[in-house]
Amino acid sequence: MNLKNLSPWAYVPTAYFMEGVPYAVINILSAVMYSKLGVANDVFIFWTSWLYLPWVLKMFWSPFVEGNATKRLWILSTQYALAWIFLFIALSLNCSAFFTFSVLGFFIGAFISATHDIALDGYYMIALDEKKQSSFVGWRTVFYRFAMIAVSGPLVVFAAKLQKLTGDEASAWAVLFCAVSLLTAIVTTYHKFVLPRPAEDKPAVSKGELPLFAEVFKAYFKQENIIYILLFILLYRFGDACLEKVVVPFLLKPESEGALAVSTEAFGYIKGTLGLLAVIAGNIFGGFLLSRYGFRRCIWYFAVILVLPNFFYAYMAWFRPSLKVIGALLVLENFGNGLAMMAFTVFIMFVSQGKYKTSFYAISTGIMAFGMMIPNMLSGKLQVMLGYREFFLAVSLAGLVTFAVIPLCYKIKQLKEADAFIAKTDKTEFME
Repeated sequence: MNLKNLSPWAYVPTAYFMEGVPYAVINILSAVMYSKLGVANDVFIFWTSWLYLPWVLKMFWSPFVEGNATKRLWILSTQYALAWIFLFIALSLNCSAFFTFSVLGFFIGAFISATHDIALDGYYMIALDEKKQSSFVGWRTVFYRFAMIAVSGPLVVFAAKLQKLTGDEASAWAVLFCAVSLLTAIVTTYHKFVLPRPAEDKPAVSKGELPLFAEVFKAYFKQENIIYILLFILLYRFGDACLEKVVVPFLLKPESEGALAVSTEAFGYIKGTLGLLAVIAGNIFGGFLLSRYGFRRCIWYFAVILVLPNFFYAYMAWFRPSLKVIGALLVLENFGNGLAMMAFTVFIMFVSQGKYKTSFYAISTGIMAFGMMIPNMLSGKLQVMLGYREFFLAVSLAGLVTFAVIPLCYKIKQLKEADAFIAKTDKTEFME
């Protein structure tokens, strides 16, 4: 097989699907599993919030990945390692200390997954020429999102059916993780045969270049309006960050605990499948609006769409609506979240300009992950202390801080320049 002339369609879809699978398993599926296994909210939410840390810190060890071995080797090695980690998690679920061992597995898996992200994104830039990079940039996101849907939807439904079949929750999840491990190993073996070997794929960073890394950080934090940029990154999604981990047990746990007792299957269909499709629709529509009208003309509307659905959860906690109403509210919330997240992505793109724009983007996304991790860690304790009703009401009100950072956008030079360019060209392209 001549890998050099192989179409990117042979490996780009599966590669980015495999980028999304471990992220979704570690950050979404773990919360569903611990909710169903009866782990206390404050315990599992605190510890699973630490799983964001590798994505916060990955910018610091990216030079090591760049400077040691080929990116192709990193991709294959990390994917095989993830297959073993998922198997380890599966085997841990039927022992008495399952929580300790499984969290350890997820944490190691998170570092491996973040390392895989570094290698894959770098590989994409050298395996495809500029024309093909442009052609596949949107498809990368599509297949990454498909992975999120597959994990949050069909896999969760599969876990529910396994539980009914086996009569044991832990055994059902163990079988599921064995299946994920096998799938990962099969796709990785496929990649071993189809991933091209670009001539440029070789260690790229020498010891003499490492000081450049410090220079990049210095340049980032010396940007004009950096305080405004940091405040927006950290606080724009504050309410969403507080809700993220608590939403899963609120939907799945029994009514005796104040939760909604939605079945695992219904959760998979509504939150995992319809919800993520709504996120994709929001991404697409948000990208169109931003490219058509500019960031500053859209951001107030997007902020309202981001903040208002927080109150949906307060409504559901207090009034306990039917499953159809719950489903409709969750789909609306996910659509709004997809719309607002596109604004957030575009904000980071616009402020990541200049000589080190790729590194600036990586630093900004790391800060974003940190801004999600800390509220996540505290939310479980707060929910247990207040109960679901008071927690969702308090977080909904706290989420109004988003409106306090919106005016800062009108003072940031990079956003003014980007909006001026959009107004001049009147583009209607989809912006990733």
